[in-house]
Formats: sequence, C-alpha cells, structure tokens
Amino acid sequence: MNPDAIPWAMLALFLGVLLALGWVLARWCDAVFSGRLAQRWRLLGHIEVGWLRLVGSRADEDMGWRRYALAIVLFNVIGLLFLYALQRLQGVLPLNPTGMGTVAPDLALNTAVSFVTNTNWQSYSGESTVSHLTQMLGLAVQNFLSAATGIAVALALIRGLVRHSAQGLGNAWLDLARATLLVLLPLSVVFALFFVWQGVPQTLAGTHTAQLLDPVTYTMQQGVQTVTQTATTQAIPVGPVASQEAIKLLGTNGGGFFNANSAHPFENPTALTNFFQPLAILLIPAALVFLFGRWVGDWRQGAALLGAMLVLFIGLYAVGVTAQATPNPMLAQLGLHGPSLEGLETRFGVVGTMLFATATTAASCGAVDAMHDSLMPMAGFVPMFLMQLGEVVFGGVGSGLYGMLLFAVVAVFIAGLMVGRTPEYLGKKIGAYEMKMVAIAVIVVPALVLGGTALAVRLEPGLAGLLNPGAHGFSEALYALTSAANNNGSAFAGLSANTPFYNVLLAAAMWFGRFLVIVPVLALAGSLAAKPRLTASPGTLPTHGPLFVVLLVGTVLLVGALNYVPALALGPVAEHLALFGVR
Repeated sequence: MNPDAIPWAMLALFLGVLLALGWVLARWCDAVFSGRLAQRWRLLGHIEVGWLRLVGSRADEDMGWRRYALAIVLFNVIGLLFLYALQRLQGVLPLNPTGMGTVAPDLALNTAVSFVTNTNWQSYSGESTVSHLTQMLGLAVQNFLSAATGIAVALALIRGLVRHSAQGLGNAWLDLARATLLVLLPLSVVFALFFVWQGVPQTLAGTHTAQLLDPVTYTMQQGVQTVTQTATTQAIPVGPVASQEAIKLLGTNGGGFFNANSAHPFENPTALTNFFQPLAILLIPAALVFLFGRWVGDWRQGAALLGAMLVLFIGLYAVGVTAQATPNPMLAQLGLHGPSLEGLETRFGVVGTMLFATATTAASCGAVDAMHDSLMPMAGFVPMFLMQLGEVVFGGVGSGLYGMLLFAVVAVFIAGLMVGRTPEYLGKKIGAYEMKMVAIAVIVVPALVLGGTALAVRLEPGLAGLLNPGAHGFSEALYALTSAANNNGSAFAGLSANTPFYNVLLAAAMWFGRFLVIVPVLALAGSLAAKPRLTASPGTLPTHGPLFVVLLVGTVLLVGALNYVPALALGPVAEHLALFGVR
C-alpha cells in the first residue's frame, strides 16, 4: 500500500509503537539510574566503582550543582581536544584504508565541537574526509558521550525537583557511565544488528569494487593534454556504517557516514529502516518523559509533558505533509502535476519524508532522508520552526526533557502572575533566582540564532556561502544557525558551509548553544533541590491536567513566535507567498 495515501494511519502506527517501546525502556532506565541494576549484578557494581576511582570520585559522592556542572563541562572539553587532535593526525594513524589526509584546522574545530555538543553538523563528506579510525574512535565515541551528557543533565534536573532541602544532584561521573554502558550501548548493538540484517554495510574495508554494466568514457586534463579514458569498474565507499548509524539515531546525533545521510541507500536501504530510524530518534527522549513521571511519583506529570509534545508534533507534521503534498505551481506550468519530489527519496514519498523530517527536528538529530532545501516553503518551515521552539517536542536525548521542564516553569510562573500567587511547580516555589536561570537558558539560543544569521547575511564571507538569492537564501542562513545553536545538525543543503567563516561561526553557535543552556539548567536544579517541599493547597495550579497541557503548549508557541516570527516572515513565509503569487 502506498504510504502517501494513508498519512494519518502511518502517524498513528508510528506514535503507538513509539509510546509502547518508550514505556518499556523507561522501566529499564529506572532500574539503571536508581542503582538497582548495579546492586543486582555485582559485575556492574565493580565496573562502576573502577570507573569512579579512575576519575577520582566515589559511588556515594553527591555533587552540588557547581561540581556537577564542572564535571560535565570538563568531560566535554577533554572530548573536544581529543577529537580535534584525532582529525589533525589521522593521516599518520592506522585504520585509514583509503589514505585520508589531515583535516583542515577550521573544519576540524567545527567537526569536533559539532560531535561533542550532540549537534553533528557536517561541513564535509564523511566518505571522502575522515578515516575509519576517526569515524569509530572519534565520531562514534562522541555520539555516545554527548548523548550521555544530555541524559545526565536531565537526571540532575529531575532530582532537583524530587529532592527537598538537599544540596546534591547525584554523581555526574556515575550518571555518564550508566547512560553510556547500560542504555546507549545495548540499544545500539540491537539496532546495529537490525540495520545489518536490512543491508547496511558493517566492514573495515575502505571500498568495494563494482563491475559496471556499461563502460563509462570520460576525459580529464593532464597538463596541456586532454586524455580520454574508459572505466569498467567503480570504487564504492563502505565501512563500519551500521554501528555508526545506530548511535547516530539513538543518541539524536545525526552525523551520517555518507554525505547523503539517511537518503543514502547504504544508510537507509528499505522502507522498514525508514520507519525505525525516526522511531530510534525519539525512543530515548520519550522514555525519559515516562521516567520523569515515575521519579516524581505521579505518572500524570509525565503524561502532561508528553501530551504537550504530541500536540505540537502532530500539528506540525500535519502542516508539513499538507504543504509538501500541494503541487508546485512552477512545475504545474510545465505540465507536471502531483507533489514535488525533487530532492526527496521516491522510495519514501511525501509521508515517509515528512515523518522523518518532523521527527529529526523535533529531536536534536540532524539525520535526514531528503534534502530539506528542496521541500516546499511551508514544508521547510516545519523543521525550522520545530528547532526554533527549542527542540522540546520530544527533543534531544535528555535535552528535550530539560528544555520542556524549563517551559513548564515559565508556564506556572505566568499562571502565578495571572492569579496573583507565588508560582510553584511540583511543590517547589519558583522565585526570582529560578526565573533568572530559566530566562538565560531560554533566551541564549534565540540570541545566537538571530545574531549569527544577521552576521551571515551582512558580511561578505557569509553572503558568499549562499547559493540561492532572495527569501530562500535567507532561509538557508537562518536554518543553518537555527540548526547549530539548537544542536540539531540538519541543513538546508544549499549553503556552502565549509569555509573558515561558517566553520568558526557555527562552531561558536553550537558550543554556546549547548553549554550556556546546560549550566543554568544545573543551577536551577541545585536551587530547586535546596528548597523545602510545599503541601498542595486549593490555590495550587494543577500541572497534570488538560488545562496545563494547553498552557504549556501556548507557552512554547508564544516564546517561539515572539523570537522568530519576523525572521520566518523574511524566509519561508515570504517564499511561500511569492511561489503562490500572493501579493
């Protein structure tokens, strides 16, 4: 059956499987992060103790928010330096079967920051730039560790809400180890084997030589002479693709082994893989929402957050499918009718493409199965706006949950102002300090996006990278900065980003967009943990019912609209109006 004929059935099936698997995974995460699993399996306990001794910590260490933040930032700085050095030295290191040379300094910096911050923005073609060693020891390892960082920060914020009159948020080193070894690694093995079964390569070979059915004759310039040659074979790049693919999706990383990412048949060979790839992207973020409900002792609190996410996800998916299914009037003038499939994988069609595009930008994952640059203007608006909402619609691994909890605090603060009552959330009063931390975390990313876009369209090096004029060119720059600062990594693909200007600009947006949010979130968690728990009174705003879901959705949309509507009006909205002749 053609999936384009049943867009709502596909969505219902997708969400049903996602929520069922997310609920099961939440129970596993509860056992892992509560320590029950390590108590039950002594070997795990010994591994954890050994790791903590290595980093100079103890299993019973309960870190305050400053020490927790220092551990998180230091851990990622070390990863940044290691990955940068690995790229610069890859030409003399082993596991380089195709002889890749050193990566340029600005590109190495951009790539290192990208993978450490869980962004995985790629200004390069993976199959022609980085060696197998860099892919496995550098990029794949950071896919695990950057995802574990997001999970650890989310756990710290949940503990801040659950604990009362406490100073600690847990042990950052223990949270990182458990997230990596007991959640991300087992899931990655399962998904990697599934991808291998579906035909994704997993090998240490550099290329596979294929015999051409018809010889290809081409000419090339050698000095002043033009030489004609005939090729009868083609070298097809291969490598450890399935293992990279699994953690790329599960960790909401997005960095593809190949430049075409999940539009490449070696990364996404079948309709079944195209269904399970966006499922993998949203699986852990959904599970963490269920885990939040379990840890706060009220499953309805998690259900409220999940309800708000589903409302936003379904609404924007509907906009995207409708927009992309609308015939392009420019093509209609040429006698071509039906939805525009230029830049889309015809294997997946409109529904498969928009489901993937919605999932990958609802989460902070840059994986794509189509070129977003080719989407209809309002279909391109959907992934851009999802990122601009702060990627809290499920969101990245860990980052989606703590981002949505920030908006929940804003929502109860607004409600408190309306009724003249001190706002509180889950029994914790929200005071001036908490709102300052929330404001910093919410405002810093839009400032990076809009400020960076202004630089890109004002300075000559930025304008030189735009491959399209007018509104679409502006959308390319806006999308790139939105993707970088929100740690997504997808691109409109019409931007020449591998230049010193964009490599440095986007690296700065990725780094500060990650850690200028994480540090205020941990400061908020520390402040909340120290507060006493209040008993609910008749004047307490319920944060688990439909009314709160509506308030939360309105808060997310309002903040997104206030920050980005002028920029969106100059980009995809203006392009849509021009395309359809609206004056």
